[in-house]
Amino acid sequence: MDFYLPARLITGRGAVARSADRIAAFGDRCLIVTGGSAARKCGALDDVTAVLEERGIAYKIYDAIQPNPSIASCVEGGRLAARFQADFVIGIGGGSPLDAAKVIALSARNPELDAEGLYSMQWPNPPLPAVLVGTTAGTGSEMTGVAVITDTAGRKHSFHGESFYAALSIGDPRYTESVPLRVTASTGVDALAHCLESCFCKTANEISVALAVQGISMLLQPLSNIAKGNLPTPVEREILYQASILGGMAISITGTCMPHNLGYYLTETCGTPHGFACALFEPALLRHAQSCAPQYTVQVLEKADTDAAELSALIRALTPEPELRLSEEELEAILPRWENNASIRKTVGELTKDHIREIWREALSL
Repeated sequence: MDFYLPARLITGRGAVARSADRIAAFGDRCLIVTGGSAARKCGALDDVTAVLEERGIAYKIYDAIQPNPSIASCVEGGRLAARFQADFVIGIGGGSPLDAAKVIALSARNPELDAEGLYSMQWPNPPLPAVLVGTTAGTGSEMTGVAVITDTAGRKHSFHGESFYAALSIGDPRYTESVPLRVTASTGVDALAHCLESCFCKTANEISVALAVQGISMLLQPLSNIAKGNLPTPVEREILYQASILGGMAISITGTCMPHNLGYYLTETCGTPHGFACALFEPALLRHAQSCAPQYTVQVLEKADTDAAELSALIRALTPEPELRLSEEELEAILPRWENNASIRKTVGELTKDHIREIWREALSL
């Protein structure tokens, strides 16, 4: 039951305004990190700037964060924060702006470091405090000490460690109500992926399983509604957000495993949204778990009021067909990427090269 989670979380409607005193305690100058428009559209940016203006905190907005943020954008944002002499960083958005805000907070304190220097995991100075305001229900980044950033070669790599936990996380489910159906589906299956993968990591413990099982149970009804093409109700939006937080807490203990790492390749090569990319491999994870830990798998899913067949069917109903097309020769060429991979080793049981090949063949209908 080992457990460490230093992120303070404040949730509910009006959570940003209720957090004004805590936000003001971080300093007098702030860099706000967002994507292009979502933070404005959902009202989160207005709520944050209202608090900053009321408390006399100077701010600058850096809104250049794209999906799957690049290390170059983080370096640029960090140097902007350093020139502005920011005391802290506020990230507003889904996983991409929140992850980017964590690394920008690091770069701001180490502006002389380029991408290679940041990825070295050896920095002269710790990051600035980061306040994270979530606007989607899926990432869980508000509660993890991880930031997934795309490197200069176009591959996703993680920053991780105690330095990357938020100083303050704020979750108002109202911000998720403007998220369109396709994005809601992708972020929703991402939350489900976090919960499932956490259960079937070798690093799972009593606390992580309890959090993940509760998350799975909460996600079943709203995701079933989404699979029928229905936008979630405000109550369902709140449930989705709560479950995403539980998933984030679970993977803060365990990390993710096989489906996430295989999914990165889909996102890198053809831009598949992260949640859908991971979801494509979740049924394979369930089958693998059934084969190597059948009793445990049944027990975990029974606690979540589901079973492997029902859950796999739901995931497939939510997940579009992959756009990637590979020949058998091309598949063989990429398989070395997952040899001796930490996420593969972390998955319950043992996954060989032959297993990974068959998982890819099924996913791409080869």
